[in-house]
Amino acid sequence: MTAEQLLTAGLPTIGEPRGVETGRMRLIRESWAAAEPHSDEMGRLFYATLFRISPETRDLFPVNMEVQRSRLMRALVHFVQMVDRPEDLMPFLEQLGRDHRKFGVLAEHYDAVGQALIGAIGKHAGEAWGPQAHEAWAEAYDDLATAMRTAAQAERGPASWLGRVVQHTRIGWDLAVITLQTAEPVPYRAGQYVSVETPQRPRLWRYLSPANAPREDGTLDFHVRAVDGGWVSRAIVAHSQIGDTWRIGPPMGRMQVDPSSDRELLMVTGGTGMAPIKALLEDVAQRPEQPRTQVFVGGRTWDDLYDFTSLRKFSYSNTWLDVIPVVEDDEGASGAERGTLADVVTRYGAWSDHDVLVCGSPAMIRATVSRMLVAGTPLDRIKYDPFTMD
Repeated sequence: MTAEQLLTAGLPTIGEPRGVETGRMRLIRESWAAAEPHSDEMGRLFYATLFRISPETRDLFPVNMEVQRSRLMRALVHFVQMVDRPEDLMPFLEQLGRDHRKFGVLAEHYDAVGQALIGAIGKHAGEAWGPQAHEAWAEAYDDLATAMRTAAQAERGPASWLGRVVQHTRIGWDLAVITLQTAEPVPYRAGQYVSVETPQRPRLWRYLSPANAPREDGTLDFHVRAVDGGWVSRAIVAHSQIGDTWRIGPPMGRMQVDPSSDRELLMVTGGTGMAPIKALLEDVAQRPEQPRTQVFVGGRTWDDLYDFTSLRKFSYSNTWLDVIPVVEDDEGASGAERGTLADVVTRYGAWSDHDVLVCGSPAMIRATVSRMLVAGTPLDRIKYDPFTMD
């Protein structure tokens, strides 16, 4: 079980207005700021406590806990940052609650996680910890765990789906396209992502975005890049075999093209962020009417635009679509725009009259969204999913 999935309930607060530094919010942020420099020790203490008070939870985690501790810290940082954004936090927690069902998580596990998490933070928060900080975290945890449990109990669909690898195509040494045939269609929307468990890395789940809109035959295409330190991604690229059975978790994420909007579309993508963009474009192409759409596809070199040829071919038969390549280092005459995606997209303007979708690495998303906000793009027009990569 990933830390994001079991532990995101251990974070601040729900139902408070955005931008207002309430007492509980302030106590949570101040105590977290004091504890965060001791993140390694805090993670070890958390898991040691959890496994001591609830030994059965050990079987929910992989043998190697190093990746889990790192994910725990990233999840905590992310959710502390979302403390004043309940409109974003609540839907994500509800998705996570539904996602928990695939692990067989029980109500008492939430209680054990809360006890271990609050104890680990309090141990390392030093002078920033006291009865009021403890109460603030306990109240926030109760709110968030309740949201997740309620969503899980209300869900009536399958907890997970099985898919068999029917195609594995290597594109370079670090990238592969995997096609799964599922026993029954996974009910996802174009642009969403799912968690997957592979036989090479049992109990280590990784988030992947289908690169296609839903199909009647239930097949799913995934673009997977082997990232440094990525236990799952490296195993998928190098060792997946036709016939392998994967387990697929419930769909997550809110990336979608609003069918009720009359605005034009801007899509910005880099790396394997191209996968959800391809799925969204397929979905848009199937609609009765399509908005004018511009897609910027970026990478450090032309080779990083590994699927650009198929995307450009798709644009030839869909006149509502323009595709613009962007590379940081262009030694040839590729015809691509030169610079980072953040540079090039904002060079074209503020895009204030567009709906904007951004897909790619967390660093690319941060850089692009930040530059667009400075350029004048309204925040409420930009959509992106902040899930971790491996």
